[in-house]
Amino acid sequence: MSDLRPTCALLLPRPLEQFILREQAEDLLRGPDVVALDPPRPGYGATLRVPEGVAGPIAQRQAASLLRRLRDDGRDPRVVVAFHAIQEPVVAQFRARAGSEVWYWRWDRYELAHDAGPAQRERLATLHDRLSRLASLVVASSGRLAELAREDGRPTVLSPLAADRFPAPEPTAGVVALTVGHLGRRVDWTLLRAIGERMPELQLLLVGEVHEDEVGEDPDFRWCREHAPYVFVGRLPDEAVAQLLRLTDAGLLPFAVDPFNDAGLPYRILKAARLGRRTVVPDLAGARTWDRAILVGADADAMVAALRSQAGAREAPDASLRAWALEQAAHAQNAPLRERLRAIGLDA
Repeated sequence: MSDLRPTCALLLPRPLEQFILREQAEDLLRGPDVVALDPPRPGYGATLRVPEGVAGPIAQRQAASLLRRLRDDGRDPRVVVAFHAIQEPVVAQFRARAGSEVWYWRWDRYELAHDAGPAQRERLATLHDRLSRLASLVVASSGRLAELAREDGRPTVLSPLAADRFPAPEPTAGVVALTVGHLGRRVDWTLLRAIGERMPELQLLLVGEVHEDEVGEDPDFRWCREHAPYVFVGRLPDEAVAQLLRLTDAGLLPFAVDPFNDAGLPYRILKAARLGRRTVVPDLAGARTWDRAILVGADADAMVAALRSQAGAREAPDASLRAWALEQAAHAQNAPLRERLRAIGLDA
């Protein structure tokens, strides 16, 4: 009598970390009688890239290698689980060599893949048909895949996809804010970190090019980079930024307080106001030019309070603020210049 321990072997088409069904595989692997085998070299796809007559010997070597790995570990493959039609030649060898029961986990219609040419589709359809016939059970990831398997007369169970590893932060975040523009030395990363530490419910979208060469070694910048509620979106066209602003409660201007920043008037304040959103800013004199559109916070605590005061604005933007911002058009802003031009006798 064999002293090998019976096991269920998951024949992973990719390493577990890259496998689309990783969550469900990891759940099964919690059982002591379930193991996973990474793809054999040169990969299951090797049998698809060669003539069928050559594929057989490759599959034999791959199956022998996998079986040897199992038995060296004291395992007898009572059940092997395949996940793709291209595994059929190897799975057939498992059944012939070890008498393994075959389960076929069907999570896609690979034989109809958009990136497969006519010849590949035909080959995959043949392999799928063979693997279905080898299998004593088809595990279907969708109701339609289950229907197709049952239409072929295959014993079938439905096991829809899981997304355990996908983050699930609280969907009703207290405040969603957006900052757009320079993400380098002008930003007070210490302030941004302090805000994030004090306000875990803040979801911040940082739109713009990140200047790692300016701040890459700053520990507060690194903290912000790794703080999950802070999402670095990258540079976007104005149309996309406007759409993101529609999803936010407030703008945020996280500039360092210094003479250079103190004098400036950041465009982002007016951009947010055009969608009825106020911008929370440090105590910068230039920003007060648009006092109608800002909330000033002298320190991190005050800025947190200001941000929290804007919770829900994305559902009820300030219509009067939007109207004011739309009036701040170039024609209106240039009025003093036109007056001076007229004063010196020029037609403006």
